[in-house]
Amino acid sequence: MSLYRVPILVNGATHSAEQFRAMVQDLARGAEGITQGVDLKVSQLSTPGASVQVGDGSGVVRGRVNAFQGTYSVRNQGAATVPIAATGASGRSDMLILRVEDPQYEGSLNPAVDQINYFQVISGVSSSATTIPDGRTGIPLARIDIPASTSTITNAMIKDIRVVANPRRESRLLTQSPATASADISGSSLAYSYFTTAAGWNIAVPPWATTVRIRVDIAGLRLTVANLYAVARATFGASLIVQATTLDDNQGTGTRRINTVVADTLTIPDNYRGTTQLLRAQGAGATGNTGKMNIDAATTLVAQVEFEEGAR
Repeated sequence: MSLYRVPILVNGATHSAEQFRAMVQDLARGAEGITQGVDLKVSQLSTPGASVQVGDGSGVVRGRVNAFQGTYSVRNQGAATVPIAATGASGRSDMLILRVEDPQYEGSLNPAVDQINYFQVISGVSSSATTIPDGRTGIPLARIDIPASTSTITNAMIKDIRVVANPRRESRLLTQSPATASADISGSSLAYSYFTTAAGWNIAVPPWATTVRIRVDIAGLRLTVANLYAVARATFGASLIVQATTLDDNQGTGTRRINTVVADTLTIPDNYRGTTQLLRAQGAGATGNTGKMNIDAATTLVAQVEFEEGAR
């Protein structure tokens, strides 16, 4: 195939559907999936029954039949109901996909009267399947794991396998340098305390975020009195805790400094989205500790916080 005769868009020219699909593919950066994390979510009916409901939303579907097929833009306006066949003596896993069947490349549907994109159930897939098991054009939405002798589908049976085509990301680099020394953190009972002169950072959580990756560096943590055996971590809001890092120092009684890092990948709770949450470092002495630690004007705290969008 040669170069398209005219680019999109040129007055007076005619552009094929394939050329517009090529443009969608370019704009989607070759990715496919749902547009936003809430799009095309599959759930039980309001009164559970022999069907499921697909919520509204949009997505992009990469053509798989032809190398030049391009990418389709699809949308479901409102909720759609999709029947699910009952099981017999054995359980079964079905996959619900949004299927595109373009007669330019496959099948014999008539775009003037037929539904070219539709919800389709692939029956009897693997109980661990998350991708379409053959070469058909479509995007997976949910796997429904149905017990034996069951005709009523509930949310407990629905495994969400949607993927955001181009997830939004937002990264922030934050610093803090305390002006004065904090209170000492000591003891050996794993009782966590915040570094009193490090107020932390108030961070706005995007309304679309589902995951956050947090890294907190403490450069120039001050150790005194005796050998330190302790832990450091950070909290994000009231319920999220960044995994602790062990501090095991055997340098005796002199004043010395070390650098430490705590990091974790955390799932954003629903009630965090669109709110502001406090990220703050803390520490605790562990069993056997005899030393003390604090921060002061020679300490710098650095936080790297990256939010990412996923299906929800």
